Amino acid sequence: MATPAVLTPVKSRSSIFSTRTAGGRMPLTPSPRTPRTQNLDGNAPQESLHGGNNLMSRFMRSASKTTRDSPKSNIARQTNSPRRLEVGVSDWTLTGTGNTTTTKTPAKSKKDSTLRSRPNKTRIAYNAADRFIPNRTASEAICNVGTGKLDLDQRPKSSSATSEGSTVLANAASAFDLGGRGSEDDATLSLEGLSLEDDEDEEGRVKGKPAPDAVAYQSSLASACGVKLNTRILAFKPAPPESSKPIDLRSQYNRPLKSVATTAQARRRIPSAPERVLDAPGLVDDYYLNLLDWSSGNQVAIGLERSVYVWSAESGSVSSLLECPSDTYISSVKWSGDGAYVGVGLGTGEVQIWDVEEGQKLRSMFGHETRVGVQGWNKHILSTGARSGLVYNHDVRIAQHKVAELVSHTGEVCGLEWRADGAQLATGANDNLVSIWDARSLAAPKFTKTNHRAAVKAVAWCPWQSNLLATGGGSNDRQIYFWNTTTGARINHIPTDSQVTSLRWSTHYKELVSSGGFPDNSLSIWSYPSGVKNAEVPAHESRVLHSCLSPDGQMLATAAADESLKFWKIFEKKPGQPSVAAAGQATTKQSIKQMTIR
Repeated sequence: MATPAVLTPVKSRSSIFSTRTAGGRMPLTPSPRTPRTQNLDGNAPQESLHGGNNLMSRFMRSASKTTRDSPKSNIARQTNSPRRLEVGVSDWTLTGTGNTTTTKTPAKSKKDSTLRSRPNKTRIAYNAADRFIPNRTASEAICNVGTGKLDLDQRPKSSSATSEGSTVLANAASAFDLGGRGSEDDATLSLEGLSLEDDEDEEGRVKGKPAPDAVAYQSSLASACGVKLNTRILAFKPAPPESSKPIDLRSQYNRPLKSVATTAQARRRIPSAPERVLDAPGLVDDYYLNLLDWSSGNQVAIGLERSVYVWSAESGSVSSLLECPSDTYISSVKWSGDGAYVGVGLGTGEVQIWDVEEGQKLRSMFGHETRVGVQGWNKHILSTGARSGLVYNHDVRIAQHKVAELVSHTGEVCGLEWRADGAQLATGANDNLVSIWDARSLAAPKFTKTNHRAAVKAVAWCPWQSNLLATGGGSNDRQIYFWNTTTGARINHIPTDSQVTSLRWSTHYKELVSSGGFPDNSLSIWSYPSGVKNAEVPAHESRVLHSCLSPDGQMLATAAADESLKFWKIFEKKPGQPSVAAAGQATTKQSIKQMTIR
């Protein structure tokens, strides 16, 4: 069979194939082995490169050119690199689909043989359809570059299963020998013995029988634990629900372990509608005033413009207690501890004490030059806070009533409350400060807190922990802080996202309720000490200004700028439930009954 020749275009330039361009690479800098002058026959006639014999003659002529020795030629002599290839000479055995003929390289000049010692090379004829596919077994380049790799004969033998797979793969590879020694039938027969699913499961793990020792150990362990083999240890408890209705699986399986009392508390229904609504026409819309209070005798006093009204929760009757002169207005009201007297603060700074049952004024006390916006009773001591920032203590039993002057605030005092045992007094003002006073030393406050960023009107003592104080800030603060009044440390805080106008602790639950102003106008019930909001009740159409708790601690009364008075049963007591602050209230009530006003 005739061998087709390689079609190569005719080149006008001589010596187009040289050692410099072998492999398709042209060096950018002169090589030390590149001759500076070549003896070329410029008058030689041009010959076509289409013939195979002419092509081979040009290869031989290009390879026999003389080179001049270079000082750097010793570099090339030391390494037999497979990357330096010459035309017609390769360290790789070329295999292809056509017939392969190998010839020896013609002898080189004596001078060239002295310069470099090369291994025996194979002469490859450029036949048709040849593909340059290196055969690793016959390549000196792989041996030179990968000297650290072990030969196939020197590699350690693997297990029998692995050797069988390697034998099958070797047979398949020999069937695909591109030199013409194999055929498709041989490849098919060789690959039939190769199975990829014999010893593997779906996850790619090798299957095998467990060792007898492992089976014996598993059996002894199962008998010791009292379980059967191939039995699930973990299972649903309670059993998975079976229902056609959709079930909230989170609530079904993530139910926390709570006591019966806690579960009952969590299931307590908090009404979203008030129990009763009364009109409060003329209620002054002023954040710094305190115009609502509920007495221990179950009576509610509210100040409307220049009048004070008393509503009886038992009978439902309403009576007018007093009406002030036209040049002033009602700025604060506060019941005494026994529920017999009510203190009334006026816009002129005057403080009046009224006997509700008799309906007459007992006395007037002067001293403040500005309006009295807040009051607080501690047995026979009535504390009053004014717009000037001063707080006076009045002893209502003596003619010279002013017994102490508390100087701490620079803004209007709008929050004031005594602790149940009378040992400490807490005040809040428009200067964003909270002052905690010790009743035994009123020259300076025991602690002064500056955490709030707005006026502090909401001040409330915890009924079941005497040294726990809660304070709430205005619209620029909207925070509730909890203080340990023994050490002065801040225990916790709750962000409310609304103006805090009042705070009331529950006597039946460990909760407190806050009334909000802008922007929600709602009531929020918070759990203590977690600070979780248990409920939020929309209360009024405008901001809630005042709030107070009933004597039994179940009902909350709120007054707002929408001129309405609403009653909410938010702390409803369950039958047989003990009160968390019953003992403390009984002691306080018994001591206050001895008070008399002169």
